[in-house]
Amino acid sequence: MIDRRQLLVGTAAGAALARPAAAWASPAAPVPPRAAKVPKAITQLGRTRQDEYQWMKDEQWQKVLRDPSALRTDIREHLVRENAYFDGLMADTRALQERLFEEMKGRIKDDDDSVPEADGAWAYFTRFEAGAQYPVHARMPRDGGAAEVLLDVGALAGNKAFYEIGAASHSPDHRLYAYAEDDKGSGIYRLLVKDLGSGRLVGRPIENASDSFVFSPDSRHLFWTQLDDNQRPVKVMRRPARGGADVVVYEEKDPGMFLSVGVTASRNFILVGVGNQETSEYHVIPASRPTSAPRVFAPRKPAELYTPVDFDGAWYVHTNAGGAVDFKVMKARHGATDRAHWQEFIPHQPGRYIESLSAVKGHLIRLERAQALPRIAVRDRAGREHLIQQDEAAYALALSHGHEFDTTVMRFVYQSPTTPRQWIDYDIATRKRTLRKTQQVPSGHDASRYVAERFVVTAPDGAEVPVTTLRLRSTAPRGGAPVLLYGYGAYGAGTEATFSTTRLSLVDRGWVWAIAHVRGGDEKGRAWFEAGRRRQKVNTFTDFIAVAEGLVARGDARKGRIVSYGGSAGGLLVGAVANMAPDGLFAGHIADVPFVDVINTMSDATLPLTPPEWPEWGNPLESADDYDTMWAYSPYDQVADKPYPPIFAFGGLTDSRVTYWEPAKWIARLRDRAPRGGPYLLNINMQAGHGGASGRFNQLKEVARDLAAALKIIGDPSAGAPLR
Repeated sequence: MIDRRQLLVGTAAGAALARPAAAWASPAAPVPPRAAKVPKAITQLGRTRQDEYQWMKDEQWQKVLRDPSALRTDIREHLVRENAYFDGLMADTRALQERLFEEMKGRIKDDDDSVPEADGAWAYFTRFEAGAQYPVHARMPRDGGAAEVLLDVGALAGNKAFYEIGAASHSPDHRLYAYAEDDKGSGIYRLLVKDLGSGRLVGRPIENASDSFVFSPDSRHLFWTQLDDNQRPVKVMRRPARGGADVVVYEEKDPGMFLSVGVTASRNFILVGVGNQETSEYHVIPASRPTSAPRVFAPRKPAELYTPVDFDGAWYVHTNAGGAVDFKVMKARHGATDRAHWQEFIPHQPGRYIESLSAVKGHLIRLERAQALPRIAVRDRAGREHLIQQDEAAYALALSHGHEFDTTVMRFVYQSPTTPRQWIDYDIATRKRTLRKTQQVPSGHDASRYVAERFVVTAPDGAEVPVTTLRLRSTAPRGGAPVLLYGYGAYGAGTEATFSTTRLSLVDRGWVWAIAHVRGGDEKGRAWFEAGRRRQKVNTFTDFIAVAEGLVARGDARKGRIVSYGGSAGGLLVGAVANMAPDGLFAGHIADVPFVDVINTMSDATLPLTPPEWPEWGNPLESADDYDTMWAYSPYDQVADKPYPPIFAFGGLTDSRVTYWEPAKWIARLRDRAPRGGPYLLNINMQAGHGGASGRFNQLKEVARDLAAALKIIGDPSAGAPLR
């Protein structure tokens, strides 16, 4: 559930930021909407809660995801009023938002190509033409030659309010191109297959699919995952690649499991993946017999994860079995894959978190994390290992898995808060690095102007929470500059120390941009994740507050000059922190697609993510302890009569992950129960879902909105009247 706008940022001049914010006193100030209150008592497990805004949840929400015009009239009218209030209160930031947008746009290479990925005689890539919102998918002969357009996404998008290609892939014989399109933002995809010879579509469109699909290695079949009415992937299907009868390959009966389908890098096997945050299971289909029934690799075992990798004539299993909290690698023979046949290959080593395992023909590759930083380990068939070393104090690494298996070259992407992305081809045999591309910043980027720091802050229970900060070198390191503090802390998804051109717009204005690497992520290993979920979830929030207080203690921030930001599960963090933090610590809070109505959402088993996420949050339908834990931190349920600072919440009407009514209900309750605080603003994108707007420039406009909100909260003169 990680949101693509979490790389938040800003623009240029810092001295004026020291002015104290005046009170909001405009006589023409817009009047906030007052939502109707319809009392509703909900009783479960002997506990009763009141929810006066449950009416905002459309009873036909499944239909709304597929057809936004089906939204109930009274709900639509309320959301329109909320958007009008937001627009009115933010009207004096319009010029600022346009400046921010132009700044950020100026840092993007207008005509840009991805690094081609070779496969056989061809090399595949994407290209943005100058001024285009959407990319072109293309290929060219591997050894050079004219490019051939495979998919013009802009032409497909046309005048649609939303359009996204969730995934696209060529068939191994290079004759077909399959892609998953979504024109609502709901994550309900339509799969289409294009004949690259004729340019025509083949077969019937596949409706109600996820974006997980794959061609069989012989190119004769297409496998995909089918969604049910509640938008959960419940079946893996197969049909002839050029069209024909659909066949059920695998059906999952447990609504708490996600489904996926893929092919091993060796192209020897098709894998059906079943799992959630703590349990996994795989089913194997030999590529030589793609229509055969899948065979279970090893039966699922509660609270145990594994992923098989085909390498050197055997299976290598990345797993936490047997209490290997930071994971280990086991080995099994083909045809003897039950746990009883697993043999230890790379033992568990506490503090060395093996994030993933992959392979090329002669080498196993591990992406690991140690001391809160990633690294790549390469091992040959003889057991010789080496690490690919990096130098900066804080950075991010990602493996770019190509199409080819019979190679000694692997690609990785390196970046840091001050260093733009670098695509590097690494020859494992010679250990030579070849820089294939460096992210260009057309308006200019001088890394020496910036300082990135990594340090730790001590949480209330003694845990050491890593913090990454970015500032201008000219911004005094202990000068109490305004701070945008970002956090996520869920699903074991660590927040990386990445480069972002958008956040420079705040940093260049004299702000400090900071990441709180709170528990619930995996920055310090799997145990760091375990210590921030379910009944220990409160650690995520107290870690974040401790980081804010630590920044103040260091002199990097001043009380009342910190703006919190988070999206999705990070929006839960923002909402919980708003309730829990000492008065006056934060200047305001920005929550994108925030998961704030925790108990109601986790008590509705029809929602797409609820059963699969019970291991993450708990099940309040069956466990009183889980219910009480959630109740204690649920932002919506814990709204109190206190002087909250300004709060901005943003959502998407067709968001199936965090439904629109969560932020809508939260803002309504804040206005009702905490009238001394605020203002409280809600903005719902009526034409998008969880990831916000589609199109690279439209996305920048949403980031500009967030940055303008932060500047307005802190009282920057460029943002018009401050919010107080």
